[in-house]
Amino acid sequence: MDGIGDNHLVRSFEHIGRNDGPLVGGKNSSLGEMIRTLSAKGVAVPPGFATTSTAYWDYIEANGIRDDMSRLIADWESGKAHLGETGQAIRKLFLRGNWTPNVEAAIRCAYRRLSAKAGVENLSVAVRSSATAEDLPDASFAGQQESYLNIVGEDALLDACRRCYASLFTDRAISYRQVKGFDHLQIALSVGVQRMVRSDTGGSGVMFSIDTETGFERIVLINAAWGLGENIVQGTVDPDEYQVFKPFLLNSKVVPIIDKKRGDKSVKMIYGNGQTPTRNVPTSKAERAALVLADVEILQLARWACTIEKHYGCPMDMEWAKDGLTNELFIVQARPETVHSRRDATAAFKTYKIGKKGGKLATGLAVGDAAVSGRLCLIESAHEMDKFVDGSILVTATTDPDWVPIMKRAAAIITDHGGRTSHAAIVSRELGVPAVVGTHNATYVLHSGQDVTVSCAEGDQGFVYDGVSEITTETVDMSGLWAGRTKVMLNLANPAAAFRWWRLPADGIGLARMEFVVTNAIQVHPMALVHFDRLQDAQAKAEIARLTAGYEHKPDYFVDKLAHGFAALCAAVYPKPAILRMSDFKTNEYASLIGGAEFEPKEENPMIGFRGASRYYSPQYREGFALECRAIRRLREELGFANAVVMIPFCRTVGEAKKVLQVMAENGLRRGEHGLQVYMMCEIPSNVILAKEFAAYFDGFSIGSNDLTQLTLGVDRDSDELTDLFDEQDEAVKTLIAQVIREAKAAGCKVGICGQAPSDHPQFARFLVEAGIDSISVIPDSFVKAKRTVMGTE
Repeated sequence: MDGIGDNHLVRSFEHIGRNDGPLVGGKNSSLGEMIRTLSAKGVAVPPGFATTSTAYWDYIEANGIRDDMSRLIADWESGKAHLGETGQAIRKLFLRGNWTPNVEAAIRCAYRRLSAKAGVENLSVAVRSSATAEDLPDASFAGQQESYLNIVGEDALLDACRRCYASLFTDRAISYRQVKGFDHLQIALSVGVQRMVRSDTGGSGVMFSIDTETGFERIVLINAAWGLGENIVQGTVDPDEYQVFKPFLLNSKVVPIIDKKRGDKSVKMIYGNGQTPTRNVPTSKAERAALVLADVEILQLARWACTIEKHYGCPMDMEWAKDGLTNELFIVQARPETVHSRRDATAAFKTYKIGKKGGKLATGLAVGDAAVSGRLCLIESAHEMDKFVDGSILVTATTDPDWVPIMKRAAAIITDHGGRTSHAAIVSRELGVPAVVGTHNATYVLHSGQDVTVSCAEGDQGFVYDGVSEITTETVDMSGLWAGRTKVMLNLANPAAAFRWWRLPADGIGLARMEFVVTNAIQVHPMALVHFDRLQDAQAKAEIARLTAGYEHKPDYFVDKLAHGFAALCAAVYPKPAILRMSDFKTNEYASLIGGAEFEPKEENPMIGFRGASRYYSPQYREGFALECRAIRRLREELGFANAVVMIPFCRTVGEAKKVLQVMAENGLRRGEHGLQVYMMCEIPSNVILAKEFAAYFDGFSIGSNDLTQLTLGVDRDSDELTDLFDEQDEAVKTLIAQVIREAKAAGCKVGICGQAPSDHPQFARFLVEAGIDSISVIPDSFVKAKRTVMGTE
């Protein structure tokens, strides 16, 4: 390959760098840059070569294309011709052209050298387009030009290169350049020719060194599917999704994979033959049930992502492939991320709230963070795009680059298939159009003319609701906020939404409720997993078997899901503390979990019944609490989140405190060991009266103002008739709060409050600050308001 290093028509990747974009385009210059500078750091990139922009202009001039191309573009821009006929006419000019002897010889020579280096006569190669305006920091050009995989032989390669040239003028590419303001006649195309990785027998995917929806910079997001990578990019497959926490990647003692979701992966692209170099085939049941990557492979890719990001100095969008024959991993593309990398993390941002919601019609992955209401327009195929109604919500099975002309005119987009790194997701993100992708059934359950509300504002899941809901927006302005003595923390429950609030200058998480993770991510009563064989309810057993498929031991399902749910919350605020409250379901709430009815007593007043600490040492739930402890231990010791603080709810007596700490120790959670702190909810009058005694067993108190008010005033907080009497600012309640703050301070314990009252009532917040409280924890929507109140008081 060295012999073509300085050729003005063809260049080896080894002789290309990041500044060679005008010569070989963004994609190829990036490949060359990685081979030259990152190979020594362990990043594996398949070898190859690129034709230059000189070769492209040579082809243009030799075949007399320029004048005709200029005329055709002018006719389209003036409205004399349609986009479709213009693109087709220009592509024909390229496809009918002939190579000049110099360019043809250079390509043949480079291919022979690449084949010889691999030790084969005719090497299988990937042939990809790389425009000189592509992969720029503000324009991804995602999928605008064509790629051709498994090309074998010199003649087939020359034909593929010619087709790449023609693809510079696909309808979608012309439309995209017009939107971005690029001159069609000033952009050249380079063709990258790269040794094929046998991912047809392995897997492939896309990776971002940033969370694609929130811009959270500490996450590597990886999508993976079986076979060649085009299916993920085109959104024709629902891939696996992995999230890795970057700050822990250098610590070999932990495995910081904070989330793993198994995708459907119903098809895979493999090698074809003859005129069809690739083809799609169904995956096996075993492939659908399995994850594409092992943990060690996920971590290797994530480390490469960090290496590449550090080298380029910006968040990156990368494609990777795994050779199924050798089990080697490779990076096959890298480009700058084009959306969040251009945003100011400290700037104001918008939040969206949806009023009364209609029935949930479809669920998928959320792209963006907005919400919109409108009328649906269902388009079955690209041939029907002329039927699209501007400003409506596009519904389709999947999109490819040909859909860009109508995507930019849509209010929102809903697809059956695709992941966060599919074409639909990337382009929607770049256009600022909210999308719900990978719903599986949108084109089946939705219809044109239907009024719906599309919500991407509720976490990483996106929802389509029936009817038009009221949507309110609020601008979160963080200017002028400063750190004071009183910490302002967040009440967060939903791991899926945790990263949306990373920009807030919060002092950690003051309350994370385990019940939310159990209800939404686990759904099963822990004792039904421990004693699965004892279950009498056949329907519950069948549902549990479905949910726990892939887990050899059913209790491991609970531990795994809970640990990963809490990991997302801890990651969002690391290294600041995340206070995780152990389960505090009432018996009627526990009974509503799958399999729960057989393990719960019926109580007249569950609010002051068998709940909180009393369950943890009881034979009726002790085994369930052991699973909670296992999950926390895994979170701290295996995943690495030592910022997790455990909190015990509804601890009635000092004797109970001793019992709970003993049970925790038996399950590997010893207060003080490995820095573990244990807090207690202060929500019962006895907690205040004996605060000094409780302080001997806990590191901090978190005042639960709702239960404390209820039990101090003897008022059922759920009673409509007694609403006027339920008042957290009642003098009796405030007296108890002031007392526990004094006692905690005297004992050297932290003390905070995790209720909404400080946000709703500025005077109550002032009372707390003046009483010397250490922290106030509020929901994210109220953070700025509470922070400003605290600042004003201090």
